Amino acid sequence: MSVSGAATLADVIRAQARLRGESVALVFEGRSTSYKTLDQNTNRVANGLVALGVKPHERIAYLGKNSDTFIELLLGAVKADVVMAPVNWRLAGPEIAFIVEDCKAAILFVGPEFVEQVRGLRAQLPSVRIFMTTEGGASEWQDYKSWRDAQSDADPLLALSKNDIAIQLYTSGTTGKPKGAMLSHDNFLSLLRIAEIDTPDWNKWTEDDVSLVAMPVFHIGGVGWAVYGLYHGAKGVIAREFDPNKVLDFFEQFGISKLFLVPAAMQFIVRQPRAREMDFSKLRYILYGASPIPAALLKECIAVFGCGFVQMYGMTETTGTIVVLGPEDHVEGRDCMRSAGKALPGVEIAILDADGKPLPVGEVGEIATRSGSNMVGYWNLPEASSRTLDADNWLRTGDAGYLDKDGYLYIHDRIKDMIISGGENIYPAEVESAICDHPDVAEVAVVGVPDDVWGEAVKAVVVLKPGKSVSAADLISFARERIASFKSPKSIDFIAALPRNASGKILRRHLRDPYWVGRERQVN
Repeated sequence: MSVSGAATLADVIRAQARLRGESVALVFEGRSTSYKTLDQNTNRVANGLVALGVKPHERIAYLGKNSDTFIELLLGAVKADVVMAPVNWRLAGPEIAFIVEDCKAAILFVGPEFVEQVRGLRAQLPSVRIFMTTEGGASEWQDYKSWRDAQSDADPLLALSKNDIAIQLYTSGTTGKPKGAMLSHDNFLSLLRIAEIDTPDWNKWTEDDVSLVAMPVFHIGGVGWAVYGLYHGAKGVIAREFDPNKVLDFFEQFGISKLFLVPAAMQFIVRQPRAREMDFSKLRYILYGASPIPAALLKECIAVFGCGFVQMYGMTETTGTIVVLGPEDHVEGRDCMRSAGKALPGVEIAILDADGKPLPVGEVGEIATRSGSNMVGYWNLPEASSRTLDADNWLRTGDAGYLDKDGYLYIHDRIKDMIISGGENIYPAEVESAICDHPDVAEVAVVGVPDDVWGEAVKAVVVLKPGKSVSAADLISFARERIASFKSPKSIDFIAALPRNASGKILRRHLRDPYWVGRERQVN
């Protein structure tokens, strides 16, 4: 049961508490929380934040794996008009410190796995006034549950606007620093409300639906899917982190009916021997996206899971999905199977040339989009915001593609040099900056190459300083001390000089193209 009249995420949980109070909202590691209790707990969080002096529009940060605590913090923060900034726990220490300081988090909530890491980072976090553990592990810090339960469960009923920022999600930065995409309440809810006017079968929810939140909540694919399930009044089963065997356990224990996955995760699950022996009769739809899917893998998943499949295209800056390829189009041999699908109701798509002018059907250009789900902008980055989002709310995605005569969108390439590996966005500049810190490296160029498991893998092409010598393994280890391991190169080639054009710009394509010979698209 959805709550189409909700103007904010706070309204969503209030309404569901009235409509479905005793129904289970969240299940996490043996703990079930009803919609009524979730509403009360989020009131306690909101009152607790106010009592700690957190002002409206200030940020709090969460460094932890998926849990029901994160959902309580997110919804409690919005009731206090405070912005949640979840941190990618896969990042290296310096990257974590940058995000927490960039958003000027008043409170940092820390999961048990990261207590020691945060202790070591404290000197780099001067903005944080209070550290709090979500599941213990630091006697010198406050404990979340004790703090929460000491607060009043009366709704604070602060005046909120649909345009207030609800969450700040950090994306990889083109110049090496992550950018905080500010997503408002209306960004989350506008397309959900429009979709209810003419709802396709895959987007219809029932009281019996059980949703699995398996993707990390620091990504829109995790937090967006969690919010989506709550909006529709589903039972949400939360996986602490993705583990293919545990996901299969969830299917057996809870009868999962809907979930969102990235293609790499789908591959890990379907390759488990158990997957071919299980009963998936309660599974209605798998929604997937964040990176392209190989046709052979999709065919294998359709055969094993036997449910409807929905491909989703979007980005953090569009609050997730804006284009969908529905189950009716997942038919082998149809041309549209190579597409990303059609725009959702309420979403406009345009293909632009280098000057920003619209291109006709069939011509490749940059994909631009306009809808109520386009972000408000990047936190404290007005120039980057204006480059991405214009005054008329057209957002430039950085992806290249074309529209066919029937309105299907085909992704052809990426205009920016971004690499997508396992659903994670990686910018070469960030990796190059880390490698260039090595004293023996003269210059480096980073490209994405095809990878059968992750879609793409990071490759670095390195020129060493005269007379210097360093192994590929040592350079990879060096990079991992500075950036997350998933961003670090998986392989390194050494060459005498990087190819450049007449103006001195590195010809990245010359390095990249040989690995993509024989593939019809430059994305894997």
